[in-house]
Amino acid sequence: MHKDSQGMKYLCIFVLGFCIGMWAAPAHASDENGEAFCLAQNIYFEAGNQPLAGKIAVANVVMNRVESHQFPNNVCDVIFQAEYRENWKGEQVPKYGRCQFSWYCDGKSDDPKDSKTWISSYQIANNFLENPPFDLTEGALWYHADYILPYWSQHLNETVQINNHIFYK
Repeated sequence: MHKDSQGMKYLCIFVLGFCIGMWAAPAHASDENGEAFCLAQNIYFEAGNQPLAGKIAVANVVMNRVESHQFPNNVCDVIFQAEYRENWKGEQVPKYGRCQFSWYCDGKSDDPKDSKTWISSYQIANNFLENPPFDLTEGALWYHADYILPYWSQHLNETVQINNHIFYK
């Protein structure tokens, strides 16, 4: 009897391990190319302090760029589009101030610090990619905060202002 209960114990451990492995694999594969993660990073760093409309508008710009022939054709490449240089370790890093989205090349950590905002940003990104909402930006490909005036904004048409971001096409 003791031998059977030990065999049953090993069988239960195997089945439990198999179930955990099967459950974890689809969760990892649900974002195979990382688009939800990339979009969540952009939402977090560009609009983490904005209400929902501001976060969706930032995601709208990324998707408008994906659809435009002027930019790369996937979410992560749009977000990480930059000029690169080699650092002292021989690694390619974005040049300071030479990125499409400033957070990526500001020299600060790209690891989210605020768990609540990060979880919200990821949920918004995931939902956005599964069921894209109405484009709040009216097709905008660019935006900036209202407290700066970039040279390029004078050559574009403003579409909308959402909170402290001004959008252009």
